[in-house]
Amino acid sequence: MINRVIIIVLDSVGVGELPDASLYGDVGTNTLAHVAQAVGGLDLPNFERLGLGNIIQIEGVPPVEHAAGAFGKMTELSCAKDSTTGHWELAGIITKSPWPIYPDGFPPEVIEPFERAIGRGILGNRTASGTDIMKELGEEHVRTGKPIVYTSADSVFQIAAHEDIVPLSELYRWCEIAREIMAGPHAVARVIARPFLGKPGEFYRTPARKDFSVAPPVLTVLDRVHNAGLSTIAIGKIEDLFACRAMTEALHGASNKENTEHIISVIVSGRGSLVFANLVDFDMKYGHRNDPEGYAAALKAFDSELPTILSSMKADDLLIITADHGCDPTTPGTDHTREYVPVIAVGPATVPGVDMGVRASFCDVAGTVCEALGVASPPCAKSFLGDIL
Repeated sequence: MINRVIIIVLDSVGVGELPDASLYGDVGTNTLAHVAQAVGGLDLPNFERLGLGNIIQIEGVPPVEHAAGAFGKMTELSCAKDSTTGHWELAGIITKSPWPIYPDGFPPEVIEPFERAIGRGILGNRTASGTDIMKELGEEHVRTGKPIVYTSADSVFQIAAHEDIVPLSELYRWCEIAREIMAGPHAVARVIARPFLGKPGEFYRTPARKDFSVAPPVLTVLDRVHNAGLSTIAIGKIEDLFACRAMTEALHGASNKENTEHIISVIVSGRGSLVFANLVDFDMKYGHRNDPEGYAAALKAFDSELPTILSSMKADDLLIITADHGCDPTTPGTDHTREYVPVIAVGPATVPGVDMGVRASFCDVAGTVCEALGVASPPCAKSFLGDIL
């Protein structure tokens, strides 16, 4: 009997190219395996015991004969490789049409009404690395007060501003304006506030980032659980990705460490029927910055917390660890990568060592949650609960 499911999304920890990776320019990518190769092998003893090395070949993480968890990998069916799409599919929604992207910057019908609404011009308006464009245009922004607007290979409208020049409340208001403008054919997945501090040559991002996402078009697993009168707890950027919908409680930390502390605290307290958490540092701090050493260190840090997480679980808890896409830091680019994601399921009531194989969709996570908690499952999902109990 399962009465609580905890989902932890290791943001961007992909496990190898999907069959359609060529359509996304991602042939040969493998975030986890390539990070391991780049650092001469990963040291993840707790993940090893759970069966991570049974999913794919990972230097330093060998397969084990008697894994403590059930293990497998999942295929993304949605037409994208971004966080919103990945999380939505985990929650039971397959995105059939790609989000709009702007490799040449945003058109006048977007930028002009935005400038009128905020009462000033903008800087940038191109595809760029957030840290690079902050270094390049940060001084001019401080001098003029004009926000830095940029995008990436993902469907995002990002606004960077210095907190001493543009108060956070104003930056967030500008994002709300952009969110209203970015509708219809320009309905990007996310408008993102990117505040920063510091002086020229020493600018740095602050933890006050905020995402303004499109609301999911149909019921998610959060809606299904919440509508059944059960409690849902969002940790990390989950609240932002699901437009703050169907959440009893939302907790935000500034780092993997802080969000892991939230996860452990919630598990110990017994709160929530569905706990849905995201750990973003793998992607934001290391994948996008081509830093396999930092990525490996972040994996090791989370691995060291696994014993506490597992020992804190109640007898009727189920833990699912997965990812939302890849972001291979060993590739020349800095974009997300189109990959399979790992899935590990473990709890006091689960059967150890079950090979769940290759799941047809991320939606199977939603199906498993719904079956475990006794609510209606999304049509795209096939639960693996019966395989692991």
